[in-house]
Amino acid sequence: MAKIKMKKKSTSTDMTAMCDVAFLLLTFFILTATAKVPEALPVDTPASTVQTKLPETDLATITIGKGKVFYDLKGREVRKRTLQLMGDKYGIKFTQDEMDKFALMEGFGVPIQSLSQIIAMKSADRSKADQPGVPKDSLDNQLKEWIYNSRIANIENNDKELQIAIKGDAKEEYPAIRKVMDILQDQKINSFSLVTGLRGKDF
Repeated sequence: MAKIKMKKKSTSTDMTAMCDVAFLLLTFFILTATAKVPEALPVDTPASTVQTKLPETDLATITIGKGKVFYDLKGREVRKRTLQLMGDKYGIKFTQDEMDKFALMEGFGVPIQSLSQIIAMKSADRSKADQPGVPKDSLDNQLKEWIYNSRIANIENNDKELQIAIKGDAKEEYPAIRKVMDILQDQKINSFSLVTGLRGKDF
């Protein structure tokens, strides 16, 4: 008896639903992602297995690398008040617009006399600018004044003591780190955080 041959039909899968899901997920991740803020002074931090996170508020970060020191501060109102106090200390008048921009910008590394020029730049231009670092010499120790006035501003605004974190490059010479620690200890700050990069326990 002859076999009946069945006609083979080409199979096709409707991918419309899959494409819709893929684009929905892509849109979700794009809209919810937060852009990484460019670092004013990129440094390669020493490796560590410690997973303690830095606080989101009441924090000042001192970044040390390439022989320079950069300073950053959390909190818009604290930043504004600190800039006002620094302006009073050095006889420099900052406009309200400059104070508003300073409250939003990242860390900086210039003498206060040149700070207005950095504030006026766009964020991308600031990262490209060759900032010489905050002066920390014995004759012109502006880093000490920034720390001192930041502590005052944080207590005035948040009624809390300012916490300090030191973020040093792994290749930076120890005397540069020690000098910053001495500045902190001169202000009776003996407790501070050292920022490190996370690595696996089996290294």
